[in-house]
Amino acid sequence: MTKPWTKQWEFDFTEEALAEELKHAENAAIAAAEKGPCAEKVSYNVEENLITIHLTNGSIFSFPPDLAQGLRGANPEQLRDVWLDADGLSVHWESLDADFSVLGLLHGIFGTRKWMSELGRQGGKISTEAKREAARKNGKKGGRPKGSKSSASPSS
Repeated sequence: MTKPWTKQWEFDFTEEALAEELKHAENAAIAAAEKGPCAEKVSYNVEENLITIHLTNGSIFSFPPDLAQGLRGANPEQLRDVWLDADGLSVHWESLDADFSVLGLLHGIFGTRKWMSELGRQGGKISTEAKREAARKNGKKGGRPKGSKSSASPSS
């Protein structure tokens, strides 16, 4: 008797099936490129410490490399070694083994959920004059307001 986890998988790959899969992938890439946004140029500006992506619609998007997972701590030579895929849908740093979709970067996605969560935690720790002023105002009112039982959400 063969155990389910040891079952041998059989694949029927033919030249025709492979050609069909390649055509499907090509059509999907064309559709994604037409939908946009697509990049036409990417570069690293060492003076401003910014990765800059020029989009085909004339827009320009920039971000500091330390925001992006895999780019933090990279030297300028590594950051300048960046390229776009043929469709302008993704950005690659081969020497850093880092890849990002252009759409993801435009949506502010600079890494995995864990990476993004850590970025948020770090941002919340930053002390600004606005935070200090708000704390002073709350202190004059008796401190942070106490939670009331009526404002708690009911249990299911």
